[in-house]
Amino acid sequence: MTLKPLAYALAAAGLVAVGSSGAFSLNPSHWLAKDTTVAAASPGAMTAAAVVAPAAPVAPLPAGATPNFRAIVEQAGPAVVGVMVEGMHKADAEDMQELPPQLRGFPGFPGFPGMPGMPGRGGEMPFRGQGSGFIVSSDGLILTNAHVVREAKEVIVKLSDRREFKAKVLGSDPTTDVAVLRIEATGLPTVRLGDPKQLQVGDPVLAIGSPFGFEQTATQGIVSAKGRSLPGDGAVPFIQTDAAVNPGNSGGPLFDGSGAVVGINSQIYSQSGGYQGLSFAIPINVALKVKSEIVATGKAQHARLGVTIQDLNQTLAQSFGLDKPDGALVASVTPGSAAAAAGLKSGDVVTAVNGEPIVRSGSLSSRIGLATPGEEVKLTVWRDKAAREFDVKLGSAEESDKTFAKAGGEVQPGQLGLALRPLTPNERAQAKIEQGLLIEGVAGPAARAGLAQGDVLLAINGQAVGSIEQVRSVMQSKPKSVALLVERQGERIFVPVKLG
Repeated sequence: MTLKPLAYALAAAGLVAVGSSGAFSLNPSHWLAKDTTVAAASPGAMTAAAVVAPAAPVAPLPAGATPNFRAIVEQAGPAVVGVMVEGMHKADAEDMQELPPQLRGFPGFPGFPGMPGMPGRGGEMPFRGQGSGFIVSSDGLILTNAHVVREAKEVIVKLSDRREFKAKVLGSDPTTDVAVLRIEATGLPTVRLGDPKQLQVGDPVLAIGSPFGFEQTATQGIVSAKGRSLPGDGAVPFIQTDAAVNPGNSGGPLFDGSGAVVGINSQIYSQSGGYQGLSFAIPINVALKVKSEIVATGKAQHARLGVTIQDLNQTLAQSFGLDKPDGALVASVTPGSAAAAAGLKSGDVVTAVNGEPIVRSGSLSSRIGLATPGEEVKLTVWRDKAAREFDVKLGSAEESDKTFAKAGGEVQPGQLGLALRPLTPNERAQAKIEQGLLIEGVAGPAARAGLAQGDVLLAINGQAVGSIEQVRSVMQSKPKSVALLVERQGERIFVPVKLG
């Protein structure tokens, strides 16, 4: 299998065993930190009077002007916070797969079941983590990444003046990787919010956060691209930049040249696990939509169309009679979905939503994923070398987990998100595989992990599989994560899938 470069979440201190000698850290911040102990201060002792007053607002930056990064840091820095978390993580096969290959299961290494520093399989271990965030309202409302607070039992917010507050997680949305926190305080400094739609490639940007635990670190760069779609994150049209961000920057703000927040730093694209010039931020308008829903209802909802899509190339465009390779090609339609009810079918090319052009498939994914379930949209579709229009009432992403891939045997997608069928004798002979299950569709956790239609599932948690029932048997215990062995293009790799 040809390995894709990995998109890494940026939370510093992923898994750190606490209180055991010889514990192995999967996070460089643990190696650098002198003292990672979190001490919660009394909220009552933290008055707003002690908060550093923000500087005068930075004027909007004229086109082509050089930004005053010093003024932006002075103005916005006090509203950028550190987010420290503690919790319990259930150790499983996925954790073993994250260890260096030469050390996995090696007797005497702390990752080996029963050795000091790590629990046996199925056990739990404490962890500490650190990310970033920023204050969006003076009464203590804070935005950060969902992956920063995942599994956290305690969340501490550290202000720029080093005062600490216990925080409540109002809600988190794994689909967009946005979480909303609240601390009991008033009169806090806040960031100024901007409009990502006004950003252009080449515009200057500034990131502030806590990479590797180094608080209030500012780095600068430019907008490298807009509307990026990453594997497993189709609902978010990411802003790509070359501003240096690293583990611990997660949840921190991305500012434009005028000092307004235009995004939340979320991921890097790396083959080393560290910054290599490709950083991705969630547009602030996406985050604010999620924030409003979480504050109002405690959760965010996402719509679903019910299609598998792919980009066009020039050859495909010509075969469909299109002048250029713009649009999202429908590879398959899920039975019972909104797309099926509207009459869409395989081979259609979606070229616009409500009149807005769809240039790449990721644009359709983000447009639908950020819509509200039940919303009606008008799709412009290219079929039989002519444009047609379809009115579609969108379904719910939550409902899709229950109805996904009804036609072919499948594992309960609410847990895993795979539509599977056994390989035929001819397929096994061609692939030179004794047994396995062909992945015919992906959704939910499997899609976010990067699995794709056409992959072959060979094993789950080390158990070889040749039937749907074998996979169901493993999933009956409702694990929080599983390690899947898959084959793609003749190569094999373990893919960890988080289910919780």
